[in-house]
Amino acid sequence: MITLTYQYKLKLNKQQAQEVERTLEVCRCVYNFALSERKHWLKSRKSPVNSCSIHSEYIIPANSPYPNYNNQAKKLTIAKKSNPNLKSVNAQVLQQTLKTLDKAFSDMKAKGYGFPRFKKQMKSFVFPAMLKNCLAKGKVKLPQLGWLKIKQSRDYPTGFEPKQARIVKKATGYYLMIAFQSQESCPDAPVGKVSLGLDAGIESFVATNTGELIKAPKFLLQAQSKLKLLQRRLKHKTKGSHNWLKLQKKIAKLHEKVANTRRDWHFKLANYLCDLTDNIFVEDINFISWSRGIVRKQSLDSGIGQFINEILPYVCWKRSKIYLKVNKDGTSQECSNCGNHTGKKQLSERIHNCQYCGYTAPRDVVSAEVIKNRGLIAVGQPVNQNACGDVLTGLLQSNLSELVKCL
Repeated sequence: MITLTYQYKLKLNKQQAQEVERTLEVCRCVYNFALSERKHWLKSRKSPVNSCSIHSEYIIPANSPYPNYNNQAKKLTIAKKSNPNLKSVNAQVLQQTLKTLDKAFSDMKAKGYGFPRFKKQMKSFVFPAMLKNCLAKGKVKLPQLGWLKIKQSRDYPTGFEPKQARIVKKATGYYLMIAFQSQESCPDAPVGKVSLGLDAGIESFVATNTGELIKAPKFLLQAQSKLKLLQRRLKHKTKGSHNWLKLQKKIAKLHEKVANTRRDWHFKLANYLCDLTDNIFVEDINFISWSRGIVRKQSLDSGIGQFINEILPYVCWKRSKIYLKVNKDGTSQECSNCGNHTGKKQLSERIHNCQYCGYTAPRDVVSAEVIKNRGLIAVGQPVNQNACGDVLTGLLQSNLSELVKCL
């Protein structure tokens, strides 16, 4: 089964825009009410059995069930009969809002995320099911909203069926994201002859084992002077006034332009790397820790995590290339020529000098060579032997099961 998501910009009239805004507001109210219901139930179970607070107390019966998705969905069905605002919005859209809240609580327990927060504004809502014959040239038919005009920047995929649609509100307008699905299965890409190792670096965005050091444009720094000027003007405006809202919209548009520019460059770089090779090997790195370290501004500006974990795997899949993550441990402490452990390097040491074989090269390039060697071992291809001719490069510290982690 293959799922593709296409994004189109909506061209709404005034009445349709008001309907979308009203739906977003109702979804926000439903989300916040359901969250407060869960929050009050949890707090009521934390009070001592022999005393109560002198300020306030949650009076909820002891036998009342936990307000999970099923219970809240039943209450929503009853509330829709008496509340005209809930009745005016598609029932499946409101149910998806409750599922979003339920997923937030599940992620909090499973992934260690923070407690869900109340929303000041809702950015999107989902239609989980599409109507029959809902696609036409330059327009889409959605439940409750009817036919909506779109800027069809690309044709609909052939052989796919539309399964769900999401309307997203951004600074530059409203967008429609349609999920197309096909029952066809996509075979795995075969292992090619040409391989490329990529190392995410500090001085350069990525380094390849061929010696190429690719530096990322400073997307946010280029727009920082204009952003600084707009934020200074915003400081002197009355909060909530018309001029304050206009400046907020300008700032949001500038941030969206920076994000779009960064994403476009990532796709171009991913296609360029796929043109060079058949197999791409990268490190299995937790880039969240990078965003909290001393290189946090550089890593967030370049978007290295988005490139390695999202865009590059997608482009490799679309172009039938092998994409593989290998063990990151010791890539900068190992010689790619002889495989010996050269010791831990300081961040200021940018040149690799092997005390065993005398191999000298930029540090990031050597790490990319080690990553390539580990990837070749993982996919079962031979690696060139070292100068001594007795040990394969990269096999001194890790066995095969530790070298690879497939996406």
